[in-house]
Amino acid sequence: MKRIVIFASGSGTNAENIIKYFNHSAVATVVQVLTNNQHAKVIDRSKNLKIRSLTFDKKAFVEDDIILNLLIKEADFIILAGFLWRVPAKIVAAFPNRIINIHPALLPKYGGKGMYGMNVHKAVVENKEKETGITIHFVNENYDEGAIIFQEKVLVELDDTPEKVASKIHVLEYEHFPRVIEQVIRESND
Repeated sequence: MKRIVIFASGSGTNAENIIKYFNHSAVATVVQVLTNNQHAKVIDRSKNLKIRSLTFDKKAFVEDDIILNLLIKEADFIILAGFLWRVPAKIVAAFPNRIINIHPALLPKYGGKGMYGMNVHKAVVENKEKETGITIHFVNENYDEGAIIFQEKVLVELDDTPEKVASKIHVLEYEHFPRVIEQVIRESND
């Protein structure tokens, strides 16, 4: 049974969906949630689902080896579910092709620093895109530049607001993210 550690910075709806999905999996289980935001709702969601959570600061993540050592001890795979910091090279190197992120757009469009959540959806609407979607990808040292694992598209209607686009994206995230994570884990065992 592979162990998953989830990183999240906000409300944690994707983290909750992943935890629930893997409660019924013979492949992997979520063992811990890590957050860089002591006020993140993901902490309460984790507690309600009986999953340990830990809040950490930039120093523990980037400068010290505290988080790296914890991950080496606790994780087989790392999932970024709404986590806003760039992953340090030392963690990427320790978990090659075992850190997976989801991005709320069709990369390489609308990726990079500052492109997350409503920032992405506003840009999609402002640029009158005809479609958008999700990208599930491996994490490397740069924001949103890791190898793409999976993409799913959705149409953007002329009257769609950024909020409407966000709700379409959430549907795709909840449907595909846990399943794609499980597929990657299964394939890593082959």
